[in-house]
Amino acid sequence: MSTYSQEIEAAAKLRKANGSSWDAINPESVARMRLQNKFQNGLEIARYTANIMRKDMEAYDKDCTKYTQSLGCWHGFIGQQKMISIKKHFEGNTDRRYLYLSGWMVAALRSEFGPLPDQSMHEKTSVAALIEELYTFLRQADARELGGLFRELDAAREAGDKDGEKAIIDKIDNHVTHVVPIIADIDAGFGNAEATYLLAKKMIEAGACCIQIENQVSDEKQCGHQDGKVTVPHEEFLAKIRAVRYAFLELGVEDGVIVARTDSLGAGLTKQIAVTKEPGDLGDQYNSFLDCEEVAAGDLANGDVIINRDGKLLRPKRLASNLFQFRQGTGEARCILDSVTSLQNGADLIWIETEKPHVGQIGGMMDEIRKQVPNAKLVYNNSPSFNWTLNFRQQVFDAWQEEGKDVSAYNRENLMSAEYDDTELSREADDKIRTFQADAAREAGIFHHLITLPTYHTAALSTDNLAKEYFGEKGMLGYVEGVQRKEIRLGIACVKHQNMAGSDMGDDHKEYFAGEAALKAAGKDNTMNQFS
Repeated sequence: MSTYSQEIEAAAKLRKANGSSWDAINPESVARMRLQNKFQNGLEIARYTANIMRKDMEAYDKDCTKYTQSLGCWHGFIGQQKMISIKKHFEGNTDRRYLYLSGWMVAALRSEFGPLPDQSMHEKTSVAALIEELYTFLRQADARELGGLFRELDAAREAGDKDGEKAIIDKIDNHVTHVVPIIADIDAGFGNAEATYLLAKKMIEAGACCIQIENQVSDEKQCGHQDGKVTVPHEEFLAKIRAVRYAFLELGVEDGVIVARTDSLGAGLTKQIAVTKEPGDLGDQYNSFLDCEEVAAGDLANGDVIINRDGKLLRPKRLASNLFQFRQGTGEARCILDSVTSLQNGADLIWIETEKPHVGQIGGMMDEIRKQVPNAKLVYNNSPSFNWTLNFRQQVFDAWQEEGKDVSAYNRENLMSAEYDDTELSREADDKIRTFQADAAREAGIFHHLITLPTYHTAALSTDNLAKEYFGEKGMLGYVEGVQRKEIRLGIACVKHQNMAGSDMGDDHKEYFAGEAALKAAGKDNTMNQFS
């Protein structure tokens, strides 16, 4: 990025080259507008953020404490406020902190059909549209923050404060953008490999540097934490991974990142028997997990599907839905094979959707994967679908019991009860929740921790609190005490909502365009001045 003085100089040369008709164009105003718009399009963003992710992956390989994190955001404003908060609380630093775009939240909150379950029924274009929206809001956060610095610079100059002027220009030149990587959920690709490629292109053009794709059947897609999941044979999934890679390469995003998600741990069904040409090939390995019974030729019924393995005739269990069933207890082995295969065929990161947050379980699978792919790294869903309190209290209970510690004061099935909140067991469980991400990064190869749906839940919780107070006895005090007073005292930027929506930037532009004739909103009668 160019420095402030370099941008002014470049704009001055441009004005001079265009003669007297450009005399009213102020080079410094041009420089400010250019710096406020660092990224011209989504592909610039995708290339920039892909480079960030690649560097972060290399750093994690050297030091597992350098794991990354994100929160799922369902609106541009939510993503913007998250990044503003991160810069505020972490000394202007956004390192290793990303955004996550959840297909679940697109379905539930962004579809023209209204709220939908996570079954890929929403408009596929709404995924790319949300990526573009998120980056629009992040770029606006850059422009707003730099606009504030420009006004500080003008004030320092007016006061004749040379040291202050120099310090502010240094801040401008070293401004940290709010634009960070987005891990974007493409579900199962919304169709075949060609459909996957076309949608991936739209997502990348909107700014996505990282696309997550899962191995479920596209038209049978289910949320990873619900029943009824159906997987596809490896070759079909690998074709979609290649389709995403081709989309990245076609658009010049050579460092684009692909996350291959396996739902095999909870998916007991497949729609297809894989093609196999010889014993032990990938199709044969997939089929080896099928729930089969050995039959003789005379036992065959009309329409039976038969597999010949090692000279034996095997009849896979076929359900009334026309789906085939895997053997019980094969989920972890299938996850390991899915992950290894994906990493060996173009994926950069893997995602194993589990039924509980258990470092030992995750680490055990990663140990097996890393025997074949030593630098395998995991993206993990710290899902709100888990009951974290109950899970970790039960994990502590089980560990204590195994150690021979007295657990008679606790009812394992009722550990969610508030009566246990102030007990030794619950305090230990909470500490394990607190350190879960660091522990799993160290012991289970998790490079990226995300929460898929947190802002869905925070929006519901905060709205419930406001509705209870405002429509109840507190009336207006419910809003003032529960919202505005906290915003002021905690330094929440959007307490000045006119500023957050771009009022001050609009004033700046009016002044650039019209000079002294500009009719600006930030005068003495602007009530936003009450929050100065």
